[in-house]
Amino acid sequence: MNNYELTVIISPDIAEENLPQTIDSLTQLINKSKGQVTQTDQWGRRKLAYPIRHHGEGNYVILKVELDPSKAAELEGNLNISEAFLRHLLIRLDN
Repeated sequence: MNNYELTVIISPDIAEENLPQTIDSLTQLINKSKGQVTQTDQWGRRKLAYPIRHHGEGNYVILKVELDPSKAAELEGNLNISEAFLRHLLIRLDN
């Protein structure tokens, strides 16, 4: 298991009261990939540097994740097809 930092930008179309369910679905997606979320940090709604899918803002969430390296590509593929996430960045942390 490697340690990763996953940064996601959640679509502003998701209402503030529905953000916890969206983050829970992301956590379940990681757990389904035999991973584990060790820390979650919500930065809230921020202005984007450039428009993404015609949105000027997004909700930033940073997750610390323990994940098998072979499952990282699968997780990124699932994040790519989801409409709730505008962008994501998965970075392996040094142990």
